[in-house]
Amino acid sequence: MNYNPSADRYATMQYRRCGRSGLKLSALSLGLWHNFGDVNDFSNSTALILRAFDRGITHFDLANNYGPPPGSAECNFGKILKNNLASYRDELIISSKAGYTMWDGPYGDWGSRKYLISSIDQSLKRMQIDYVDIFYHHRPDPETPLEETMLALDQIVRQGKALYVGLSNYRTPEATAAIAILRELKTPVIIHQPRYSMFERWVEQDLLSLLDAEGIGCIPFSPLAQGLLTDKYLQGIPADSRVATSGIFLKAEHISPEKIEKIKRLNTIACERGQSLAQMALAWLLKDSRVSSVLIGASKISQIDDSVGSLSKISFSDDELKQIEQILGA
Repeated sequence: MNYNPSADRYATMQYRRCGRSGLKLSALSLGLWHNFGDVNDFSNSTALILRAFDRGITHFDLANNYGPPPGSAECNFGKILKNNLASYRDELIISSKAGYTMWDGPYGDWGSRKYLISSIDQSLKRMQIDYVDIFYHHRPDPETPLEETMLALDQIVRQGKALYVGLSNYRTPEATAAIAILRELKTPVIIHQPRYSMFERWVEQDLLSLLDAEGIGCIPFSPLAQGLLTDKYLQGIPADSRVATSGIFLKAEHISPEKIEKIKRLNTIACERGQSLAQMALAWLLKDSRVSSVLIGASKISQIDDSVGSLSKISFSDDELKQIEQILGA
């Protein structure tokens, strides 16, 4: 495929500094958690990535176990990169992670030095690249000393396999300790990836304040609460929804009548703002300057365009914010 990216791709996207680092991220980043595995249509996966880049999205977020099967999202991304974006590598931010189960046996999970260093080596081979821009520890390991895990991240950077390191799914006490270790090692963490949306706000308790004080960026994942913060569930559970087809991450019991009522009321505010509910949910996160970027997912090109459309209105009136808080607190 002879791909030529849009010449004005940087004109409409917003770019935000990641904490106090020198790195800027596109306000929206494309996550490859779903829709990029071997079970998916490769041509559609290609179209999604190229459309994202055409719209100014420069950050593509993966993990070793994304697929299915595990590893296939990295393999497919590597093929797309080689076939279409190889000459634009220096315009891209590519991130990967390790911390969840990747292979059988005692060395394919959690946070040991053995697992993390083996994992980054495998990820680089799958993606056919020399380094990732950001490498995350995907979740805390309760049985491995935190110093061991952080020293492994430090070694990965010093070996040139990653430019920066990040944390994901770390609660505030664990993040505080990890940040202190990495600062002492002179390999400071620059980004934290928590689950954060209108429906999951634990980060507001003290994590966002910690990240702000430490000069670390925040990049929320699942900003649409696995699709709840869209118009998909306004009329019930559609047959092609993630709930109906898998029910692994979002279950029918999560969609209570009370939750549907909140979604409908939020949708009314979004319509009054001239936005879709999904656009408003993204804008609601981006209104906070402590959020460096928001991770979106997509199975259709139209979803990428809809997400980018959220950037045209990320400010909220005091009355809008009050109404939203009332709905979410009900």
